[in-house]
Amino acid sequence: MTHYRAEDIADDIRPLLLGQANGLNRFAIATLVATDGPSPREVGAQMLITQQQHWGFLSGGCVEDDIARHGREVIATNTHRLLRYGEGSPWFDIKLACGAGISVLVEPANIDDPPICTLLAGCRERKPVFWQSDGEIRKASFSDVSGVPTQPWDGINFSAFIEPPLRLVVIGSDATAFALAALAVHLEIETVLVDLGGPADSPIAGIGYLRSATAENLPLDSWTAVAVVTHDRESDETLLAASLSSDAFYVGAIGARSRLQGRIERLQQLGVSENDIGRLCAPIGLHGFGKSPRDIALSIMSEVKRDFHSRSARARSEGVSTSSIAPSSLVGR
Repeated sequence: MTHYRAEDIADDIRPLLLGQANGLNRFAIATLVATDGPSPREVGAQMLITQQQHWGFLSGGCVEDDIARHGREVIATNTHRLLRYGEGSPWFDIKLACGAGISVLVEPANIDDPPICTLLAGCRERKPVFWQSDGEIRKASFSDVSGVPTQPWDGINFSAFIEPPLRLVVIGSDATAFALAALAVHLEIETVLVDLGGPADSPIAGIGYLRSATAENLPLDSWTAVAVVTHDRESDETLLAASLSSDAFYVGAIGARSRLQGRIERLQQLGVSENDIGRLCAPIGLHGFGKSPRDIALSIMSEVKRDFHSRSARARSEGVSTSSIAPSSLVGR
């Protein structure tokens, strides 16, 4: 078992590749392609490996150093490997604490490989990518989830529908808004703070910042969550209406239940349809948390992350575009 490193918690190799593109050429990608039994990570989880370093985890610390060793040999030989750990593994001295078995595809890559370029363009331009690889031949194309095989691994080929990363738009100017934005940045989530008429400079480093915003320039898409955490400012109601009428997968607003009906009436006056009003998560966040700004921020982030993952999983299992799937938590609201 290896000791914890800050690099181990990386969940997505795309920002890592984008951040190191100028100084990175050859590297290896290790992908968890199959699991038998319980596993700390889902199929599709990846590690990024260079000759000097590695990021990400596939087993909770049991085999990452060995995978990295194989990755460096893959880089040197330019030949992919399919590794098996746990049940069915040839390496009896490397154990998985969960008692399961996992298969890991380790493949060499260049930063200027066309499929890698498509993958990173999808991240930058917020377009989903259909990815296929057998370790030797890779293909990547912009696509929705329809037509993607339901079985990601057939023993030779791995297929994945890779969505743009979660983005969070926080509308507000008080301590709760700042606590939520700061938490999102800590979790390495793309974050935009909207504070209409706020200070000239962003109060939090590492985020997008808008002092003025309209329905037209809010950065909203199917992988964006919107949290309105101010208390009934008229300008924020306009942005809330625009968010509900957009493709944003999650729209929540803070406020007491006793004032919810008044908010709904104002949204109706702004032309928001009944179906779109039904998407509103209000009061925002999961129940059972405290009322401090950090507690509220944690409750909101928990609800956003839950809905993001459950919605994406439903779209993949049903083979439909994610733009047509509402979070399961909204059914019956």
